[in-house]
Amino acid sequence: MERRVGTISRGIRCPIIREGDNLVDITVDSVLAAAESEGFELRDRDVVALTESIVARAQGNYATVDDIAADVKAKLGGETVGVIFPILSRNRFAINLKGIARGAKKVVLMLSYPSDEVGNALLTYDQLDEAGVNPYSDVLSLERYRELFGENVHEFTGVDYVAYYSDIIKAEGAEVEVVFANQAKTILDYTDCIINCDIHTRARTKRILRKAGAKVVCGLDDILTASVNGSGFNAQYGLLGSNKSTEDKIKLFPQDCGQLVRDIQASLLQKTGKHVEVMVYGDGAFKDPQGKIWELADPVVSPAYTDGLIGTPNELKLKYLADNDFAELSGAALQEAISNSIKAKKDNLVGNMASQGTTPRQLTDLIGSLCDLTSGSGDKGTPVILIQGYFDNFTVE
Repeated sequence: MERRVGTISRGIRCPIIREGDNLVDITVDSVLAAAESEGFELRDRDVVALTESIVARAQGNYATVDDIAADVKAKLGGETVGVIFPILSRNRFAINLKGIARGAKKVVLMLSYPSDEVGNALLTYDQLDEAGVNPYSDVLSLERYRELFGENVHEFTGVDYVAYYSDIIKAEGAEVEVVFANQAKTILDYTDCIINCDIHTRARTKRILRKAGAKVVCGLDDILTASVNGSGFNAQYGLLGSNKSTEDKIKLFPQDCGQLVRDIQASLLQKTGKHVEVMVYGDGAFKDPQGKIWELADPVVSPAYTDGLIGTPNELKLKYLADNDFAELSGAALQEAISNSIKAKKDNLVGNMASQGTTPRQLTDLIGSLCDLTSGSGDKGTPVILIQGYFDNFTVE
C-alpha cells in the first residue's frame, strides 16, 4: 500500500534541561517515549534535532557582563570603542552592548539604516525618500536623525532602539555618540578601535576596516573565544549566537557538538535498529513578509550534524514533469511516468531543467528552519524535533 503522508514534523516534549544533564539519554528517551505514546515508529533517515539552547545549557556555556567587559578592555584598550552594525535586539545584542560599554570609556555606536542586517527596521525607505536621504552615502548624526525622523519604535517590540542602546551605554558609565551610516570606513572618522557586530557580512567588514587603517578590529566572533575568569566561551563564534540568560549573564552558542549528535545517532541505532540522522539547530533562515525580518541571527543554522545531512536536495519538480515531459498523459499513466523519472534520476541534477524551482539550499538550513518553526521560541516545551519522511519522494511506499 502506498504511503499517504509525506513529511511530518513533531515537537518532542522533554524535561527542563540544566547544566550537566546527559542530553544523549534525555533525547533518546524522550523520542522513544513520544513514539510509544503517539503510536508511531522510527524509520531509517528520520531526523532528530535539538535546539542549540538546550545543548549550550547542558554544557554550562555561560558568561557574565563582567567577562565580556574584561575581554573587550583587554583586546581594545578600554578607551573609545566603535561599535558598528549591531542588530536591534533586546535578547540578542543588548546585554552584549552592556558588557562592551562596561569595558570602554566611550562608545561610538554606528547603526546601519534604514534597517539592521537581519531586517529590523529603524526607518522605512519611504521615509528616506521623503527626506531626500541616500542611505548608501549619507552619514547622519543623532541630532540630524531626530530632526528628520523623530522617534521611531520597532513595529513588533515597541522599542526605540536608538534611545534604548544609548541608555544602556550611559548606564555603564560610558560616554555615547550615535552615528547612522552604512559604509564601514565611516567609523574611522571617530575611532580606530572597532567591534564590528554584523553577523553574515563580518569577514568583509573586517577586511575593509583593516585595509583602511584601523588599529584594532574585532568582530563579535573575536570576543570570548577563550575563557575569561572561568567563563564559558565559543572558540569559533565568540559572542555570535549568544542569547540573554539573565540581566547580567548570557548563554553562548554551543560548541563541540559533533560528538553529541554522533552519540545520539549511535544510541538510537542500538535501541531501535534504525539509522537516524541527528542535528543541532538554532535560528531558521527565512524572512517575515510583514516585518521584513530575516530570522537568522545565529552565525549558522546548524553548528553540528551527522554525515547524512551533508549536501543539498536532489529533486525533480513534479509540476514541470507533468506540464512538459508528460503533458499528454493523465491518471495512472502519468503517475507511472513520473515515478519512473524519479527512480531514474541522476545523483546530481544541477543544470537539469526538470529540477528548476526546487530549493537550492543546504539540507541543514532547510531542515533547521522547519525545526525552528515547529519548536517556536516560547513555552511549547519541545526543544527536540522529530522529522519523518523528509527524504521520501513520490515513489516511496
